[in-house]
Formats: sequence, structure tokens, C-alpha cells
Amino acid sequence: MANTSSARKRIRQTEKRVARNKARKSRVRSFVRKLEEAIASGDKSAAQVAFRAAQPELQRAATKGTLHANTVARKVSRLSARVKALAAPAG
Repeated sequence: MANTSSARKRIRQTEKRVARNKARKSRVRSFVRKLEEAIASGDKSAAQVAFRAAQPELQRAATKGTLHANTVARKVSRLSARVKALAAPAG
């Protein structure tokens, strides 16, 4: 157990930060899941709306340091490509 006041403070700070990051990641996953469902349904307009909602959440997670910026860029790029592919004719 922490023995100094500074160590106890670090524990308190870590607990708060973990809770914030957990909530933020959960929120991102929820938005991405809604987008995945819209893509799976094949409804391009719904997918575009879901993408426009998910993108700022992903960017916010990167800005706040919850997710790495490159991870967010990769996810946004891949999701965007999948949304765009819905309009392309099959074959």
C-alpha cells in the first residue's frame, strides 16, 4: 500500500484517469458498433450518418490521449473506405 502522501495522490489520480479512459473507450466502441451495424445492413445513408457521429468520438479519444493518434487515423480511414464501398456496384 502507498506509504507517502504523494504516492496516495498518484493512486487517486490514476483511478480517476482510468475511469475517464474506460468511459471514453466504451463510448467510442458504442459509436463504432453502430457504424458496423449500419454497414452490415447495407444502408449507405445510415452508414454515412453513423460515420459522421463516430468520427468526432474517435478524434476526441486521440486528442485526450486515450487512443493513439495513428490508431484513430487508421480506424477512421478503414471505416471511411467501407462506407464508400457501399455505393460501389458489386463486381
